[in-house]
Amino acid sequence: MDIITRMNDKFIKMSKGHKAIATYISDHYEQAVFMTAAKLGEQVGVSESTVVRFAIGLGYEGYPEFQEALEEWVKNKLNAVQKVGAKYGNSTQAEVLQSVLTADIEKIQDTIVNVDAVAFDAAVDIILEAETIYLVGVRSCEPLADFLHFYLNMIRGNIVLIKTTSVTEMFEQMIRINEKDAIIGISFPRYSMRTLKAMEFANDRNAKVITITDSIHSPMNLYSSCNLLARSDMVSIVDSLVAPLSLINALVVALCLKRPQMVKQNLETLEEVWNNYQVYLNDEINFVDEEPMLNYSERTLRMSPDRKQNEKGSCDWGRCCRHDGCDHCSTVGGVCHFN
Repeated sequence: MDIITRMNDKFIKMSKGHKAIATYISDHYEQAVFMTAAKLGEQVGVSESTVVRFAIGLGYEGYPEFQEALEEWVKNKLNAVQKVGAKYGNSTQAEVLQSVLTADIEKIQDTIVNVDAVAFDAAVDIILEAETIYLVGVRSCEPLADFLHFYLNMIRGNIVLIKTTSVTEMFEQMIRINEKDAIIGISFPRYSMRTLKAMEFANDRNAKVITITDSIHSPMNLYSSCNLLARSDMVSIVDSLVAPLSLINALVVALCLKRPQMVKQNLETLEEVWNNYQVYLNDEINFVDEEPMLNYSERTLRMSPDRKQNEKGSCDWGRCCRHDGCDHCSTVGGVCHFN
């Protein structure tokens, strides 16, 4: 008999406190599975001992065995493909498009209403004042961490993006974190235990902890003093991360507005580096002949010294020819085009 069936069978005879626990678990099982007995009791408004007695009352030897059973039930719940079939099984492609986009709009609107402006302001200050910022987001949240890392690196220095496939590697990258630093943990259901462990480690080292997650009930809030909430639901085989990305985008804009001179200086320096080292040369288009400049180096190497000059004009490796009709290249409008 699974854990939810046990709760349902015994629910009528439960005490008021036990009913409150059962109701919370049924409604928030993805959060409850990560909680200790003490945290679950605090969330529901009962004592830790009441939670333990609740687990024993369901036939488990103690809370650890109860938690294992809950974790197993969550794993075996409807898989992603079944969820897609239940929601979109009889829909046309156009209806799916309309439904998904509408749902994403609703998630952003819900985030606007429920986001904590005070927490948002605090997060901006923490990010600007911290000595080093650590970012962690795994699985589907990894692209969000990558996006935030890209722009934070432009705004300020000392950004560490934790790339890991194991808890051991994660701790190795965080070994120097201290009270002068901050960590931003990004996690949405199914919540990542690796991200939670990273935040616990940072909290133990007295670093500032910022979470970007979906609910006040999220286990990611256990060690965080600054919670940024954005609605995210799994509508198919993928998580909808539109609202979280929008929240991160707002965070980047707010950081830029808070320190405009610093951002301006960093971007000007970056532009100078790009220009000096021709970073984007191979990505740009020559709008004169509308040919990509991807083969510029190759064509230059093919040019022999005697092809650099001609009797009618200056054919100097792409510089302007004074006359049409160059014997060694195709000249259009006074501009040399190598052949």
